[in-house]
Amino acid sequence: MTSENASGGERVLKISVIMPAYNAAHYLEVSLPPLIEMRERGEIVEVLVVDDCSPDPANIAVAEKFGATVIRMAKNGGPGAARNHAATLAKGDILWLVDADVVAHGDGANVLRRSFVDDTVAAVFGSYDRNPPAENFASQYKNLVHRYYHQRGREESDTFWSGCGAIRRNVYLDLGGFNGAKYGRPSIEDIEFGHRMRESGWKIRLAHDLLGTHLKRWTLAEVVRTDIFQRAVPWSHLILSGRGMNNDLNVSGGERIKAGIALLWWASLFACLVPMFWPWAPGAFALLTGMVGYLNRDLIGFFKGNRGVWFAARATVYHQFYYVYSTATFVLCAAIYHLGGKKEVIVKGIDHRKAAALR
Repeated sequence: MTSENASGGERVLKISVIMPAYNAAHYLEVSLPPLIEMRERGEIVEVLVVDDCSPDPANIAVAEKFGATVIRMAKNGGPGAARNHAATLAKGDILWLVDADVVAHGDGANVLRRSFVDDTVAAVFGSYDRNPPAENFASQYKNLVHRYYHQRGREESDTFWSGCGAIRRNVYLDLGGFNGAKYGRPSIEDIEFGHRMRESGWKIRLAHDLLGTHLKRWTLAEVVRTDIFQRAVPWSHLILSGRGMNNDLNVSGGERIKAGIALLWWASLFACLVPMFWPWAPGAFALLTGMVGYLNRDLIGFFKGNRGVWFAARATVYHQFYYVYSTATFVLCAAIYHLGGKKEVIVKGIDHRKAAALR
């Protein structure tokens, strides 16, 4: 929100950057300089690096070397708790959350000011750019898939992303911040917070020109493990609690149809290996391959346009595997939720006493 200054003009929104960091010195060497330059240009008021009790002292040393304001957590609590603590100390009207392994583009502060002109917008988030420095398949796939969905998402979104996103400080504090008690490590704390913002009547804007370069180097094992245990499992519980499902990004209705076709595609492929299924399996596999290609034509074209035909072929096949393990995780969580006798209760927001303590 804007207000008038002493001369009667409109006051420019002040932006504070909050960057949680745990053993992230190698990332900070690259991700801090652009933010410090924005501060020197007067586009942001401060860069707060929150050291989450890193065993490596270089985490603090690098942040101090570049001139960031270092905040030390009393105990390790994960990125949500680190952001919450910094929010109470920040000077800005807007809290720009940037992960330590994300290099924000130099025009980010100006993009945010344009996006927050609408007083009904509580939060804004962007996406990765198309140029991650890690060149291996897993890193390229993970980065490009994220960019694909965010660049095609609705401008008025139902969710939030904290890798490069911003929230009005008053809204952040009023709603109690991230649920650090529940999400003690990187997970879906931003998605859960986004739903609380929407339930409170606020708008969330997806700004397609708010970009960051993702520095993380992924392995395929890390991709699968993260997708299942830090995304699919907690997200399934959020959906089963009556929240977390919307018709946008990677949980849209179209994506659910693609997931179903992917399950049938893999089943037909394995059926081709069993002699008793030969009369019909090859035909079914050919038909379903055509359906996979048609339904995923935009994604395939995106992969091809960015990394070529061979990458597009491998990434498309892997993406069908992603659909399978994500769907299987949800089905398993649903079975446990409904048949296990103990349904996980996910409250809408944070306990009022915790919220008051945060403020």
